[in-house]
Formats: sequence, C-alpha cells, structure tokens
Amino acid sequence: MRAKILPPPWRLLVFGLAYFVVMFFGRLPDHLILFPTRAPIDAGGAVRKTIPFENGELEIWTAQSRRARQQGRADVFILCFYGNADRADRWPAMEAEMWKDRAVEIWGMNYPGFGGSTGPARLARIGPAAVAAFDVLRLEAADAPIIAYGASIGATAALHVAASRPAGIAGLILHNPPPLREVILRQFGWWNLWLLAAPVALQIPRDLDCIANARATRTPAIFLLAEKDEIVAPRFHRLVVQAYAGEKRIIELRGAYHNDPIEGTALADLNDALGWVLTKSSTRAP
Repeated sequence: MRAKILPPPWRLLVFGLAYFVVMFFGRLPDHLILFPTRAPIDAGGAVRKTIPFENGELEIWTAQSRRARQQGRADVFILCFYGNADRADRWPAMEAEMWKDRAVEIWGMNYPGFGGSTGPARLARIGPAAVAAFDVLRLEAADAPIIAYGASIGATAALHVAASRPAGIAGLILHNPPPLREVILRQFGWWNLWLLAAPVALQIPRDLDCIANARATRTPAIFLLAEKDEIVAPRFHRLVVQAYAGEKRIIELRGAYHNDPIEGTALADLNDALGWVLTKSSTRAP
C-alpha cells in the first residue's frame, strides 16, 4: 500500500501541474463568464441579417424607429452589444420604439456562439467580432453618425470599437460598464484566495480592458449607472468613468439593479443626452 502512495513532494508537483493545466489551458474565463444560448427567441419586428466573420458569420438584428420608417431612412445608427447571458434577438425591435421622435436604426449583434452567430463562444472573439460588425455598418450608414451602445460586458465591446475606430464612432452609451479584471480580482478573489481569480483575470483579452480603452477614447460618452447593481458593484462602474478621457455625461439610475430597463425619467434624460452627443459629433466632424 505504501508503494502506491506518492511522497508529499510528488503529490504537490502533481497537484501543481494539474492546477496550472486547468487554470491556463481549460478556457476558464470563457466558461465562467460567457453563457451562450441558441434557442429561438421572438425578435418581434426586427430583421435578421448576417455578415461574414472569420470562417463563419455573425448574426445581426436590425429595427427602425417609427420616425425612420416614416421618412424612409435613419439619421443615426446605434450599434448594440448586450450582456453575457443575453441575446440581440430580444431587444432591437423594442429599443427602436424608445426613439419615436428620432429617426434611429438599431443594429444588435449576437456574439460568436450566441444565437445564430457561428461559434465557438470565446472572449477573445468578442472584440474582433464587434469591429467587424462596425465596419459593415459604417459602409451602410454612409455619412450618418454611429453610436456604440454596450450593456454590461457589451460595454467592453463598445469601448474596444471606439478605441479601434476613433474616427468612425460619433459617441458611446455605456450601461453598467464592468472593468473585468478588477471585478474578478477585487469582487470575487477573496473567497478563493485568488487561486482562481488571479489566473482568470490574467486571461481576460486585452481588447476587452475597459480601463485601458476608456483612457484611449475621447469620443463623447453617456454613462448609465445602476445605483443598486448586484452583479457589478457600482464602485467598479466608477473606475471606468474616472478613466474615461473624453467628454461624458452620467445618468444615475436611482434604485435600479443590473438588468433593470431604462424607462421614465432616465429614458428622457438619455434622449436629451443623445442630442448632446450628436451635437458634439457634428462639431467634431471634418
């Protein structure tokens, strides 16, 4: 029996090797952060389209506001990136109706591996996919301004697009932006003594670094911040706000939780702030 039991040093080596392999080769960030689904979702009146991406395609859902439909074109496009457990199918038709007095067209992108977008679902594919969607929209929008909207992890995609295409983005709307590395280390590291949190944080792709992209971005931005966010503590939102290099407006969502909708007074404030962004955009245009 004793011959079958490894000496303590060998046990530590085996455990250490297993830990290293699982932490750094098991794609833990993808499994712990992303929650892709493919089940059909009622998209309302949104229109589905696909664009090529890598060896597959990205699924985009589009919808126009009433004003845009009436005049036969949109004056502003909003490219939307949603949360890690959400889908683009669900929102564009409803969001287009939020802008009844503006001629707006919504483009909502499903991340790779979500909905009808070709998999696999990987954090490293979100940034390149977001830029690919923007590049296609830029061609279709012609001279119309493009606003990038990001909710939760979608804010990391929106900031990456703004940092990568600074001349093409008219403005940003960032709803509960999460600095992923900081959240993982400071909010979730203590209970596992950082043995899990540290390796996961180290593997977050650089292009999804909210803090770095905020420092590199100077386009006008609107921040929608939920006062009672139970997923991403509000103090982490503030890190992104403080790092943001461009002009910004902050809309405090009093009493709101992470996934609460924008409505009532906050929606009116958002509409006013969008007007401010578009005015700023027109003065920045060559």
